[in-house]
Amino acid sequence: MGLPDDRGTVVTVGTFDGVHRGHWAVLQEIRVRAEARDLRSALVTFHPHPLRIVRPEHAPPLLTTPQEKTEILAESGLEYAVFLNFTAELARYEPRRFVEEVLIRRLRVKELVIGYDHGFGRGRSGDADTLRTIGAELGFDVDVVGPVEAGDEAVSSTRIRGWVSEGKMELAREGLGRPYALRGLVVRGDGRGRDLGFPTANLGGFPPEKLLPPAGIYAVMGVTRQGVHMGALHLGPRPTFRGAPPSIELHLMDFDGDLYGEEVRVDFVEYLRPVVPFDSVQALVEQMRADVDRARGVLEGS
Repeated sequence: MGLPDDRGTVVTVGTFDGVHRGHWAVLQEIRVRAEARDLRSALVTFHPHPLRIVRPEHAPPLLTTPQEKTEILAESGLEYAVFLNFTAELARYEPRRFVEEVLIRRLRVKELVIGYDHGFGRGRSGDADTLRTIGAELGFDVDVVGPVEAGDEAVSSTRIRGWVSEGKMELAREGLGRPYALRGLVVRGDGRGRDLGFPTANLGGFPPEKLLPPAGIYAVMGVTRQGVHMGALHLGPRPTFRGAPPSIELHLMDFDGDLYGEEVRVDFVEYLRPVVPFDSVQALVEQMRADVDRARGVLEGS
């Protein structure tokens, strides 16, 4: 890892799970400051999540996989995004060692921009005051970006995970600046949805560390190679059919095509209702029709 010329950089460092609006404020500040000083803009992030190495029992599920994070960061306008493999050895780095070996020797940092709750290095001891002291000695500035709020609370990856886990998709969207998304491969199902008049794409292949919303029925947008479509999603058990395993099934409205083997992105818009058993298949079909109608109304109004 290194730069192609001697220009210095304006840099930030962090996990950036979700790349939410608070992160975005830091990234835009970096871009503006780099342009003003004729420096390069760069971000340093980590995979896996540091807690998977330091305290695996407390490691959170991810809002964004590395692929998702890379695609979102590509829209930030930054020149460089550096992904470091987070190891037990790296976890033992004191803040000064990390700054010297990574930020100065490799990236030639001239200015470090961090969020208000930032901390890195061993035990997250690299807070703003520590970094300002190191910067004064080694010749770089340190700037702190304040919090961004959603739902009268400061946006953070932890808070957004909580909203997603509670099915509060509108708050998650406000915090992220975009809908919470899930990517999956379309796999063969039992064809029951088509038999009931609501063909579905059965989704699988999710990374085990990816955060799933709670079981329920959702209004969603489905993104396929053919375009963007309104949809309704079932996530979780299928109690009406005895012995049926849990599933994630996407019904795309006004769509007729074969998606088998294709990767589909699901953007969660609103939680509609919990999964409940029905006394008959006909009662289930009537509820599915009501779910699709309600989802369409939500999506057309969003």
